[in-house]
Amino acid sequence: MEGEIKPRMIFRGKEVLTWSLNNYLGLANHPEVRKADADAAADYGMALPMGARMMSGNSTLHEQLEDELAEIVMKPTATLLNFGYQGVVSIIDALVNRHDVIVYDAESHACIIDGVRLHAGKRFVYNHNNMASLEKQLERAKRLTDETGGGILVITEGVFGMSGNQGDLRGVVALKEKFDFRLFVDDAHGFGTMGAKGAGTGEEQGVQDGIDLYFSTFAKSMASIGAFVAGPESVIDYLRYNMRSQIFAKSLPMPLVAGALKRLELLRTQPQLKENLWTIVRAMQSGLREKGFNLGTTTSPVTPVLLEGTVADATQVTLDLRENHGIFCSIVVYPVVPKGVIMLRIIPTAAHTLADVEETIVAFTAVADKLKKGLYSRTTAIPEAV
Repeated sequence: MEGEIKPRMIFRGKEVLTWSLNNYLGLANHPEVRKADADAAADYGMALPMGARMMSGNSTLHEQLEDELAEIVMKPTATLLNFGYQGVVSIIDALVNRHDVIVYDAESHACIIDGVRLHAGKRFVYNHNNMASLEKQLERAKRLTDETGGGILVITEGVFGMSGNQGDLRGVVALKEKFDFRLFVDDAHGFGTMGAKGAGTGEEQGVQDGIDLYFSTFAKSMASIGAFVAGPESVIDYLRYNMRSQIFAKSLPMPLVAGALKRLELLRTQPQLKENLWTIVRAMQSGLREKGFNLGTTTSPVTPVLLEGTVADATQVTLDLRENHGIFCSIVVYPVVPKGVIMLRIIPTAAHTLADVEETIVAFTAVADKLKKGLYSRTTAIPEAV
C-alpha cells in the first residue's frame, strides 16, 4: 500500500478503496496529528531519549502521557510499552510464577497465547465467551492454587479482532464474587471505539472497575506505535521494574510520545471522531445484513463477512474485489476459520464515507453472487466485472 493513509490508497500502481487499516478514528492522516508528529521529530529527533526508562530514558512527557492514559481509562496509574505484542507477552511473564494458574479465552490474540506459553505453571483455556466453561476452569484452577498457594490470572479481550464480538467482561467480573482471581484485559480494538468516552469495552459494559489490568495498543485508534497498561499503583510499579521487554529496551522515542499526547487530546476533545466511526459502522453492517450477508456475532466496528467457499475460491474473490471492483480488504481462511468458510474482514474508520460503504456493498453483492454460482471454481482467471 502506498500514498497517504486514507480510505483510497495505491496498491501496485492502482487506486483501491481500502478496508484493511486499523485507523478507527481516522487519526493517521489528521492534520493536527501530522503537525504534532512533524514538530516533535524536528524538536527532538528520533534518538531522544537514549536508554531504557529506568536508566536514562525517562522524561516528563513520558510521565505526562502515562498520567493522561490512566485518567481516561479510569485507573490509578499506567506505564508505557514500546510495542503492544511484546508488551502483552512481557506483562504475562512478569505477573505470574510457577505457583500461579492462568485461565484464558480460547480465541485470545496471538500475543496472549505466546505469553501464556512462557508460563512455567498451569494454564487452562475456556471456550470463547462461555461463562459456564470459565467457571469450570476456575474451579480446576482453585483446586491447584489451594495446594500451591499461588493466584489465578484470567485473561480475555475487550473486542476480539477477528469475530468483532465483545468479551463478556460483565460475566467474567461477576465470577469474582465466587472465585478469587485477577483480570487482565487486552482492549486493543476497544480503546477509543467503545464506551461513552472511548475508554473501552469495560466502560461500554459498565465494569471498568472490575478490570485489574487494562491494556491497549497505540496501533489501532491512536494510529501510532506503542502501548500501555493501567492498573493499581503497586502492580504497575512492579511491572515497570520487571517487564523484561521494557527494562532491557530503549525508551519509546520522544516524537512517538508527543504524537500520542496529541492523539489522546483529540480522542478526548473531539467526540465526533468516534461518532463518525459509528455512523460508518452502522451503515456498513446494516447494509450488508439487508443484503443477506452473515456478519457473525460482531458488536464492534470489526466487521467480518462470512461466505462459503474453498481456499482457492478465496484467492479468486480477493483478486476480483481488488482488480475489478477496486476494493482492498483482508481475507481470512482455514485454519483461522473452519474449512469451507471464507471471511472478508472489514475495518470501518471515521475517514470513510457513506458513498464508500455503498460502493463496497455493491461489490460484495456481485462477488457473493459469483461465488454462489461457482464461477470462481471453474476458472483460474479472474472473472471480469459485470
